[in-house]
Amino acid sequence: MFELSPADALHEECGVFGIYDKTGETDMVSAVYSALYALQHRGQESCGIALNVDGVLTNHKDLGLVSEVFTKRVLEDLPKGAKMATGHVRYATSGRRTRSNAQPMLLHHCKGTMAVCHNGNLVNAAQLRRDLELKGSIFHGTSDTEVIGYILTQKRLTAQNIETAVSETMGIIKGAYSLVIMSHTKLIAARDPNGFRPLCIGELPNGAGWAFASESCALDAVGARFVRDVRPGEIVVADRSGLRSIDAHCGKAPHTICVFEYIYFARPDSCIEGTYVHEARLQAGRFLAQEHPVEADVVIGAPDSGLDAALGYAQESGIPYGIGFIKNKYVGRTFIQGSQAQRESSVRIKLNAIPSTVAGKRVVLVDDSIVRGTTSARTIKLLREAGAKEVHYRISAPPFAHPCYFGTDIPDEKQLIATGHTVEEINRLVGSDTLGYLSVEHVRQLAIHSHCGFCTGCFTGDYPVAPPPKSEGNVYDRPLSQSNTNKVL
Repeated sequence: MFELSPADALHEECGVFGIYDKTGETDMVSAVYSALYALQHRGQESCGIALNVDGVLTNHKDLGLVSEVFTKRVLEDLPKGAKMATGHVRYATSGRRTRSNAQPMLLHHCKGTMAVCHNGNLVNAAQLRRDLELKGSIFHGTSDTEVIGYILTQKRLTAQNIETAVSETMGIIKGAYSLVIMSHTKLIAARDPNGFRPLCIGELPNGAGWAFASESCALDAVGARFVRDVRPGEIVVADRSGLRSIDAHCGKAPHTICVFEYIYFARPDSCIEGTYVHEARLQAGRFLAQEHPVEADVVIGAPDSGLDAALGYAQESGIPYGIGFIKNKYVGRTFIQGSQAQRESSVRIKLNAIPSTVAGKRVVLVDDSIVRGTTSARTIKLLREAGAKEVHYRISAPPFAHPCYFGTDIPDEKQLIATGHTVEEINRLVGSDTLGYLSVEHVRQLAIHSHCGFCTGCFTGDYPVAPPPKSEGNVYDRPLSQSNTNKVL
């Protein structure tokens, strides 16, 4: 889905990465930087790198894109000789956009130091935070990663080792979490028992070490060989002894990965649970053509995640595939302006229709979702102005009718166009000639090579884990202190 403004777009979640090289031959700064570039699509608000040099952990993090935060000078000043490192790109699905929420989060305690990277949302974060505050804990940020950090450090005080502390923490936190944790001697990956968010394992060349990443494309970026996905509930430890698995939390819940990883979040070249994202999106387009056929002259996709689904629609329907839009990739994220007139102007700079593809033609436009509907209306208007005779809108996901509690930034139900409107009403509101959504039945069949279930709660309201009670309120709306958590929590 083409993003115009924060108010009318889904946003990526976060990307986590960790790497361990027992030989010390890998340039850790360069490796993590490359991995974060590969994961940049998962978060553009902040990023950071933590390095382990002879057991001493340091980090650098800030608001901005990877290229903005890690300038040539910053990269040159980072410590050399690290054998372990972690990295993170963030989009705030919980917590404000502040530097104190940037990760990796460095935790200092009496038994050492840890760096924590987290992707996901906890459904019991507000209650856990409230309990911690009543016991004297002082929070400097607003993310649920800080909640995980406090519990983890408390457990580490009595646990025999860090992996035991991680396991005990997993017994307390609930919801979605893919974690990469670095201590002075170990690199640990952990995934929640439902496996909401992706996390995979790679092996470095010549068996030199291991890497953990949200997506396999980050492994490719550092030359690591994809080994497998971290199983739901599994804790994987990399250290001098090699790689070992702890499965105490495995099998305690059904495997329900977020289906939107395939529809929108992940990069097309990533393989998640045995299925390449590109193939899943092609399949979505094929299903759309079967469910919502139409007589048309050309099929086009909305950049970027609608392109693969459009190709699948064209393959299944026999209607020619065309490039209908040019997206300006050089317009930075800071271009978004506040006024309505400025946003309207930004449409033509960020996205432009190609008249030679659509003029005088019946067009099938394939997109990944409709949130509030304003972006869809503007995109369709561009096609009309470029001369499209008809616009048949096809969406490679079911209607969003419910909020997400596990890391996808879907607005409150009241702000979703699918809540309180029929498909025909939405069709009129966005200005298309016809509108067709992918069915829930077919969305569960997108990952054709994967042996897992899927979370479709944002479509059905049926959640694998009970959401927090509405009466609990939002702990993240509290005023913040001006404290900085870059050094100590």
